[in-house]
Amino acid sequence: MKTGAKILIEGLLKQGTKTLFGYPGGVVLPIYDELFDSGLPHILVRHEQAAAHAADGYARASGNVGVCLATSGPGACNLVTGIATAYMDSIPLVAITGQVPTSLLGNDAFQESDITGITLPITKHNFLVKDVKDLPKVITEAFFLAKTGRPGPVLIDLPKDVCTAESDVETDIGSEPVLRGYKPTYKGHTRQIERAVSTIISSERPVIYAGGGVIASNASAELISLAEKLMIPVTTTLMALGAIPGDHPLNLGMLGMHGTEYANYAITECDCLIAIGARFDDRVTGKVDAFAPHASVIHIDIDPAEIGKNKKVDIPIVGDVKTVLTQILDRLNSEKKYENWNARIRQWKEKHPLIYDNDGKLHPQFVIQTLNSLLSADDIIVSEVGQNQMWTAQYYCFKKPRTWVTSGGLGTMGYGFPASVGAQVAFPGRRVFDIAGDGSIQMNIQELGTVSQYNIPVKIAILNNRFLGMVRQWQELFYNRRYSYTELPPVDFVKVANAYGIEGIRVDDPSCVKQAIKDSIAHEGPFVLDFRIEREENVFPMVPAGAAINEMIGGRPK
Repeated sequence: MKTGAKILIEGLLKQGTKTLFGYPGGVVLPIYDELFDSGLPHILVRHEQAAAHAADGYARASGNVGVCLATSGPGACNLVTGIATAYMDSIPLVAITGQVPTSLLGNDAFQESDITGITLPITKHNFLVKDVKDLPKVITEAFFLAKTGRPGPVLIDLPKDVCTAESDVETDIGSEPVLRGYKPTYKGHTRQIERAVSTIISSERPVIYAGGGVIASNASAELISLAEKLMIPVTTTLMALGAIPGDHPLNLGMLGMHGTEYANYAITECDCLIAIGARFDDRVTGKVDAFAPHASVIHIDIDPAEIGKNKKVDIPIVGDVKTVLTQILDRLNSEKKYENWNARIRQWKEKHPLIYDNDGKLHPQFVIQTLNSLLSADDIIVSEVGQNQMWTAQYYCFKKPRTWVTSGGLGTMGYGFPASVGAQVAFPGRRVFDIAGDGSIQMNIQELGTVSQYNIPVKIAILNNRFLGMVRQWQELFYNRRYSYTELPPVDFVKVANAYGIEGIRVDDPSCVKQAIKDSIAHEGPFVLDFRIEREENVFPMVPAGAAINEMIGGRPK
């Protein structure tokens, strides 16, 4: 006979869980008691939201399912932002929450919350387990759902009496379940593949628009092969940075609101748009009718609900990105190279490069470029959300998939630091940098306690302008510099780090940036870099392919 808590821990181990991120509480004490001598490593975070973000960062960096654990009521509710973050970016996550005993469900018991109801719109599926005999099957199905088809978060809600109840049911937790009604399509329809190949070959100005689905499907090699076979330029979303090396001659960089001008020009002028694992989100398209207005649109995605949802599609292909690209490559026999189109794009690149002032002041773009020059292609960059995120996306050259970890769809401030913990736990031998703003780092700054306790060698580079920078930027450009509640009081982040036993340094002079980063890399434990950047530096460009910026943010022109 085994308790539900023991079945859970054994199930996690059989599913390949290497680390559990969590925070204990009353109703999950049976689980923590079983965890005590289980051999399953556990990272004690300082806030449940950080547990979800850390599990998310672990999943993005490794490609494996991330797992987090929280108690009932407020503990479970504190996971919600992290679960929603994973849901919006299709990240495989299993969140385990404690719940009051089944006899008290619906009675407003102490620390009860309807977490399955709360998370229904932001999970791929969730389970409320009322019988310990169901638990082995639930664990198997949860991991299967999280990592198959379009990945996403799954929640398991465990009442305390289910954790303490005993069962002699022997179920092979590692077996692959058969779920009625759930059968993702992996292979593209042959006729649609043939139509796509014909359309690509007959076009004169094709562009590949690659999204996060390329990363999720581990299809970077196939993407590059398709681009190189016909010399088709590639633009990537925020979530797909690294899918093709940033310095590859066919790479146009990121498109959309904060993308390169030449990527947006190429989208506007193309006659064939090959959208791969992308969802035509508003920060990319702007006004959808004006996005790729001259193009025949091919859309490849494993989720049929995404095809045609935002943009009318001419050739829909439902299937796994890696599988479908392989099918397309097998049928491509053309030697066409689109030389005139590529020459035109090279002219745009020369005429509209990404630039910033070289005036001797400390600019964030310089910090990021310096960091890029000191790290290897295998090192991992995590970002918070806001200006720091966009500067990193623009100026860091990502050369490999899964070396860029950020919150795209939900845009979650406070995500980066705990996510960097998860990425570092996944790859203890790699260097991990969290690029943060002074606003976003303070949302989960308590995780300094976590990295200090476990000596997790994450480096935190704070681009400190004492503003909520992106919102201030919009206020500057569209609200006549009326800085309503976006200025932050100064914080000595080095002293805060020191209070947790962590080393740090403040940098005000551009000439000191390189050495400061070198010092942080050489330091064996966590390290904080407080870069006092030019306060009113902005992110440009700000116009996506299909709309003016004031249409994007609901603002007004000056």
